[in-house]
Amino acid sequence: MKFGGTSVGKPERMKQITDLITKGKEPKIIVLSALSGTTNALVEIGNLLLAKHNSNLNEKIKQLEDHYRLFITELFSTDIDQKKALEIIKENFDFLKITQKISFNEAIQKEILAQGELLSTKIFSLYLQTKAIDHLFLNAFEFMKIDQNDEPDLTFLETKLNNILQANPNTNLYITQGYICMNSKGEVDNLKRGGSDYTASLIAAACKATVCEIWTDIDGMHNNDPRVVDKTFPIENLSFDEAAELAYFGAKILHPTCIWPAQKENVPVKLLNTMFPNATGTTISNQNLINGLKAVAAKDDIYAIKIKSSRMLLAHGFLKKVFEIFEHYKMSIDMITTSEVAVAVTIDDITNLNAVITELEKLGNVDIIKNQTIIALVGNNIAMDTQLFGRLFNSLNHFQITMIDFGGSPHNISILTNTENKKQILQSLNKEVFNI
Repeated sequence: MKFGGTSVGKPERMKQITDLITKGKEPKIIVLSALSGTTNALVEIGNLLLAKHNSNLNEKIKQLEDHYRLFITELFSTDIDQKKALEIIKENFDFLKITQKISFNEAIQKEILAQGELLSTKIFSLYLQTKAIDHLFLNAFEFMKIDQNDEPDLTFLETKLNNILQANPNTNLYITQGYICMNSKGEVDNLKRGGSDYTASLIAAACKATVCEIWTDIDGMHNNDPRVVDKTFPIENLSFDEAAELAYFGAKILHPTCIWPAQKENVPVKLLNTMFPNATGTTISNQNLINGLKAVAAKDDIYAIKIKSSRMLLAHGFLKKVFEIFEHYKMSIDMITTSEVAVAVTIDDITNLNAVITELEKLGNVDIIKNQTIIALVGNNIAMDTQLFGRLFNSLNHFQITMIDFGGSPHNISILTNTENKKQILQSLNKEVFNI
C-alpha cells in the first residue's frame, strides 16, 4: 500500500490511513511519500545552498521545521509523544543545517531530498507505536538499490527484502520509504520524481504481493483530465499496456515506471482514493480486457523537431543517422512521422537540444516548434475501431494539428497540437468521443 504526499500531508490524514492499513489480516508493506510540499521545499533548500544564499536558506529551513513542529502537535496528544517526535524532527533538521558547512555536491543534494521520506515514515512509525500497533520500520536503504545505469538492482532488492520478511514471520505490518534508495557507489540516491509509485511496484513484484495499492486523492484513473474537463468518470478496469500508455502521456495519478515491475510479476495495481476509501477506483491487470477507447491523456512541454533533407529521396541510412544523434545525447522520442524527404519527432527533454540541433543540421534543414502538447487516446485495440476515427476527426475539426501518430501501437492514437488548444480539444473529445 503506497500513500502519496496528500494522503499523509495532514495529521488527520495520517490518522485516517492508520485505519486503512490495520483492516484485515493480510500482511502489508506500507510505502510513504514525503508530506505534501516537503520535496519542493527541499529542492529549494538545495538550490539556496548551491547559491550560498545563507540568510534565505536559514529562513527556508526554519519555515519547513515550523511546519513539522505544528504537524506533530496536532498528531500527538501527549507531551511525552510530542517530545519524542521533536527529537525525530531535530535529528533531520540538524542535518539540513549542517549542510551549510559541507562542500555542496550532487550527493549532498540527494541526501537533502531524502529527508522528506525519512521524516514522514519516522513520524508515522512513532504514531503507530503510540497506538500500540505492532509493526516493523524498514529502512529503504537496506534493500532498495540502483545500479550504475540508474536502474533498480532487482536481484539485490528481491534477496534483501525477502530475507527481512522471512526473518520476521510473525510481523504483519511494515513501514518504509518511497522514492529513496542507494546507488552503485553506496551513496544516497533516489528514483526520481514520482519514485514512490515505483518503489511500491518494485516491492510488490519482489515479494510477489497479491496486490499493489496506490492511494491518492482521486478515485482512480479518469477517462479525461478532471482538472480541465468538467464531466469525467473513473475507469474501473485497465490493462497494464493501457495504463502504461496513459501514465506516460500525462495521467498524473500514476507514475509511468510503476507499471513495468507489476506487469512483469502479474501483480494487479489498484488506484484508490484515501478520502473515499470505499470508492471502486481503478484496477490495472490483464484480466477482463475489453476492446475500445478507455481514456485520453495530455502531455505538455513538448518540442517538435522537423528535419528535411533533399537527399533523403530513395536514400538509405537517413533515419539511422537521425536516431543515432538522439541516442548519443540520451534523448527519448515520443512521436515520429516520416515522409520521403522529411522526418518529424517530438521530445520532452531539451537538456541537450542545442547540441542535437547542431548535429541534425548536418543532415538537412531543421525546424523547432515549441509550446506543443501531445494528446493521446488510449484503449485496447482502438486501431481496429473504424467508427472512432470519424468521431475523432469531428472533434478536431476546428483545430490546427501539428502531427498525428498512429500505427505504432494498436492501443494508442497520438495527436500533437499547440498547447493553447489543449483545453478545448480535451473538452471536444469528451463530447464527441465519450458522448458526455
